[in-house]
Amino acid sequence: MPTITIDGRPCDFEGNKNILQVALDNGIEIPHYCYHDGLSVAASCRICLAEVASPNPRNDNKVELIPKLVPTCQTPAADGMEVHTQSPKAIANQRAVMEYLLINHPLDCPVCDQAGECLLQDYSYKYGSGASRFEENKIKQPKKDMGPTILLYSDRCIMCSRCVRFTQEVTGTNEIGIFGRGSSEQIDVFPGKPLDNELAGNVVDICPVGAFLDKDFLMSMRVWNLTSTPSIDGITASGDNIVLEHNEGTIYRLKPRTNLDVNQWWTSDEIRYGWKFVHAEDRLTSPSLPPDSGSDLDGRRAVNWNEGLAAAAGGLRDVADRFGAGSLALVVSPMLTCEDAYLLAKLAREIDPNAHLAVGPVPFHGEDKTFPGNYTIYAEKAPNARGVRRALGLVVGDVLEFDQLLAKQGEFSSLILTGNYPSDWATPELTQLVRDKFTVLLDTLPGALVAAADVVLPSVTWAEKAGTFENVNHRLQSFGPAVPAVEFARPEAQTALDLLHFATGSDRAVYDADATRAAMGGAFTTDVHHPSASAESRSDVSYVAL
Repeated sequence: MPTITIDGRPCDFEGNKNILQVALDNGIEIPHYCYHDGLSVAASCRICLAEVASPNPRNDNKVELIPKLVPTCQTPAADGMEVHTQSPKAIANQRAVMEYLLINHPLDCPVCDQAGECLLQDYSYKYGSGASRFEENKIKQPKKDMGPTILLYSDRCIMCSRCVRFTQEVTGTNEIGIFGRGSSEQIDVFPGKPLDNELAGNVVDICPVGAFLDKDFLMSMRVWNLTSTPSIDGITASGDNIVLEHNEGTIYRLKPRTNLDVNQWWTSDEIRYGWKFVHAEDRLTSPSLPPDSGSDLDGRRAVNWNEGLAAAAGGLRDVADRFGAGSLALVVSPMLTCEDAYLLAKLAREIDPNAHLAVGPVPFHGEDKTFPGNYTIYAEKAPNARGVRRALGLVVGDVLEFDQLLAKQGEFSSLILTGNYPSDWATPELTQLVRDKFTVLLDTLPGALVAAADVVLPSVTWAEKAGTFENVNHRLQSFGPAVPAVEFARPEAQTALDLLHFATGSDRAVYDADATRAAMGGAFTTDVHHPSASAESRSDVSYVAL
C-alpha cells in the first residue's frame, strides 16, 4: 500500500487521492476553505499550501523538495512523498492568507449565526496573527436576499466559490455566479433567477464562513447551545442521513449527515424544513373518547392512559368475542418504524389470530428527480413503507395493501388505525370506514379521523422515538430519539405493549428498540446500519441555576 509522510507521520492510502484527502482520512488537519469532498477542486483559497518533497523519477526516485509551496488539495499523493505543513514557509503562508482574508472582513462574530462553527474563526485562532496591521477603512459589501430561504451577507464572503460550484455541479441550476473583479468581486444570483432549487439549503451547510445564512434559523439559537442527534429522514422514502439539532426539547434545525451510500453530503429542502409538525401547537397530547351520551360538549372527552387503554382493549376484545376470528383489521402507517409495525402486528394477532394486517396509504407527489450530482428526490413521501411490509411479514404471510383492505371492509368489524403523517391524511372513504367500525386510532395530529374514532391514543413522531426505517433502496437504518415525547404521547410500539397487557393480562413491558430488533431476527439483527458514536455531539455549554 502506498504511503506518504505528513509532518513526520506515515499515512497509508488507496486509490487516486490528493494530499489533503489523505491527511483528512488519517485525522490530520490541514487548513482549507475552498476544498470540499463533493465538489471539484478550485485550489483558490491557498491556505492549504505546504512544502512537499517528492520522488524524482529523473534522479533514481530520490526524494527532492519541490522549490515552491504546492496546494495540497490539488496535488496527487504519491508513494514516498514527504509533506511539511508546519515548516516556516508553510506557516508564513497560512498567516499571510489569514491576514488577506481578514482585511475587509467585518468584526461581527458576536452577531453572526456561523459563530461557533466558523472555519474563519477557527483558523484565525490556529493559524492567524493576534494583531492586525490593516489601518485603512474596510470595504463594505451589501446584504442580499438570494431566494425564499437564503440570505447572503456579502462582506463576510471569502470567495471560496463552493456555492458556485455546488449549483453548477450538484444541482445543475447555475443560479449563482461570481461578478466583478478584485476588491469589488461578489457572489450574486443572475438577474431574475433566485436561489430556489430543491437543494438550495445546502449552500448554507457548505459555506465555511457566515456569508450564506438560513432565514429559518437566523438568530434563533447559538450553535454551541445545540445538541446534535443522528437520525434518518422521517418524511420521504430517501432515507437521508441527517442530524437533528436541538436544545431543551426543541428542534431548531436539521442538517445532512454525510453518507456516501445514501445521500452523499446533501439533503433536500423538503426534508430540511419538513420537521415543523413535530412542534405543532395542535399535537394530540392525551387519550380521548367520544363525548358522554347526551353531553353538550363539542369536543372529545380527555381521559388518562389507563382509561384509554382499557377502553381500547375492551372494545377490541368485545368485537372479537362477538364476531369471531377475522373481525379485526390493523392498518400500519408507512410513517411508523419497523419495530412499531412488528409489535402492533403481534398485538393484533394476539387479540384475533386471523386479523387482517395492512400497510396504510403511501403518499406520492410528483416524480423522482435525480440531479447532476446524483442526489435523488423521491416522489414517495413515506419513510418506511418497505420496512412496514417486511415487519408485518414476520407475523403474517399475507400483508395487504391499503386498497386491498378497503375491498375487504365487509369482513371485519374493528380497526386499529395508525397515522403519524405530517399533514391531514383523512379521505372520505377512510373517514366512513372509521365511522362504520369500532376504531382505535393512534395518531399525532388532529383531523376528521380523530372526531370519528372510538378511542384516540396520542403517538409520537420519529424525532421522539427510536426505531428503524427501510428506504427506497431497501437499506435498513436505525435512529434514536432527539427530543422528549410531547406531554403524554407515547411511541406506537409502547402503546402496542400496553394494549397487549390490558387485552391479555400479560406482564407490562417497556419498549426497547434493540431488544425488539433482536426478537424480529433475520435482517434486523444483521443488516441494520447504525449511526457511528461520533455522529452525536452534546452541547458544550453548562447551565447553572442562579
